[in-house]
Amino acid sequence: MGRILLVFRLVVADVRRHPAQAAMLLVAITAATTTLALGLSLSGATETLYRQTREATAGPDVVAFSPGTGRTTIRALKSLEHAPGVVAYSGPYRQYYTPLTVRGSTGAAVVQVADLTPGPVDRPLVTSGSWVRPGGAVVERGFATALGAEVGDRVTVAGRSLPVVGIAVTAARSVYPWAPGIGPGGGPDDGGGLVWLAEPDTRVLESADLPVTSFINLKLRDPDTALVSLRERHPSVADAFADTWVNFRAWQQVAEQDFVMLRGSQPIMVIGGWLLGFLSIGGVATLAAGRAAKQTRRVGLLKAVGATPGLIAAVLLAEYLTLALLADALGLTIARLVAPAIVNPSASLLSTATGPSGGTIAVTTTVALAVAALSTFGPTLRALRTGTISALADTAHGPKHRAWLNGLSALLPTPLLLGVRLIARRPGRAVLHGCNIATTLIVVTALLMVHAQPVRGYPGSPMATLAQDGQERHLLLAVTAAVIVLAIVNTITITWSTALEARPTMAIARTLGATPGQITAGLSIAQLLPTLPGAIAGIPLGILLCLPFSPGNATILPPAGWLLTAALASVLTTAALTALPARIAARRSVARTLSAETR
Repeated sequence: MGRILLVFRLVVADVRRHPAQAAMLLVAITAATTTLALGLSLSGATETLYRQTREATAGPDVVAFSPGTGRTTIRALKSLEHAPGVVAYSGPYRQYYTPLTVRGSTGAAVVQVADLTPGPVDRPLVTSGSWVRPGGAVVERGFATALGAEVGDRVTVAGRSLPVVGIAVTAARSVYPWAPGIGPGGGPDDGGGLVWLAEPDTRVLESADLPVTSFINLKLRDPDTALVSLRERHPSVADAFADTWVNFRAWQQVAEQDFVMLRGSQPIMVIGGWLLGFLSIGGVATLAAGRAAKQTRRVGLLKAVGATPGLIAAVLLAEYLTLALLADALGLTIARLVAPAIVNPSASLLSTATGPSGGTIAVTTTVALAVAALSTFGPTLRALRTGTISALADTAHGPKHRAWLNGLSALLPTPLLLGVRLIARRPGRAVLHGCNIATTLIVVTALLMVHAQPVRGYPGSPMATLAQDGQERHLLLAVTAAVIVLAIVNTITITWSTALEARPTMAIARTLGATPGQITAGLSIAQLLPTLPGAIAGIPLGILLCLPFSPGNATILPPAGWLLTAALASVLTTAALTALPARIAARRSVARTLSAETR
């Protein structure tokens, strides 16, 4: 217990001495675990929410649609009440295809005739207001969200204005914008939302000669066989529908259609999570390497007072692992709060069961700990291998000199010479920064690729098109923003760490005649040189990453000007981000720096 308390106190003391570094580590790992948790949570989430909504609303196992409202249609639908395996039903009902206007916005809608008291199958759950009554409309929640409609607003249908008395959810229809189920001719619909009206309020729709179909909701003895138990050619159905057609829509098809909204979202979040995880490793590794000198002195002090290697390793690793676990907890909490908006973007399903699962928590926790462990293992091992006297003295390590390289670099201008020598001293850090830029350009290129594609949606239903297309673009924009922020943090961290480690070298350069401006330029060039190959490699890698998720051969590459602007922006941003910390480091007193190194 005493050792645990000692480790805890040492960790707390170190965090208090370096709050900015601890905060950067938290931000990096939290961003990665949040995005990865959201991406993994999308798998199977729609089906889970649909099953939950279906149970709460007594959703049908099969909905049978037939054209018009004539006797042949109604008689054929009613014959299904006694079909083999049917245990309950509601209907037949009518639905009209018509535009609907609310708050000045117009969208395609299907208006369903509703009972004042819902039947045993399909009992929509009212989430706001009350159920339908004569003179009042109830709007499906996803449709209401897209329209911005609330209880108390007025909707205009076929020239008649009605108040919205309620908002409800149902599992009988797919999420907005696929509420119609089928089109007036029995084929795929063009998208739209669902509205319930009492029978007297739908007479104006009948007189307006709008397209109409009839349908019946069926509950089966074995819901899992819904896709095969009823077919138009089945002997129990064929005779009744000899003079008309029927379109069966099983609950499995509804659930599958609901997932279409998230089909492109999952790879965005999962791949984005791994890319953010890679950037987190780079950022944490830079922090750990930048603190290597101080950690070495700390190890020397611990060894001098008799600490064992195991205790020293625990002290050095505990801080990063503890912060990683805290970041993981923050990321999972954020994911749980944000998940309903991502998993249920149309708001058409109940979402009380959303949130990371046990498997997702295990994966993100493993990733967070791996990021911290892999990033700090090298510096910790080097510190443990250092002798006590050497660790306490912490003498500088002279670089290896190569005559041919020295002769070649001597021909370079002073800023470029300093920058190249800094890269040669820390080539791994230069590679890390290049990968940092490449990762950023991969995501930015993916964003430009998505925006270059034509919008594929529903003719005559711009709101439905916006709902389907906007989900992926908004998520990709959010991931891109997170990657850019983390890349900025990494760039500043790398520049500042390089500047701190290069203080003696830069002080000596100044004593030999280098100006503060040349020192500043040298530190910036040390980051700009790896930026160029990173920016060049990131663009084609981003294009290649997007190709597997593009529909067929219809991929349109973004204009070359966009890509060149993104690459140039990365270079200019790096120059701007490195200028300030480099300038601060260059203005440090030469005497103060050299005296600190000789103590």
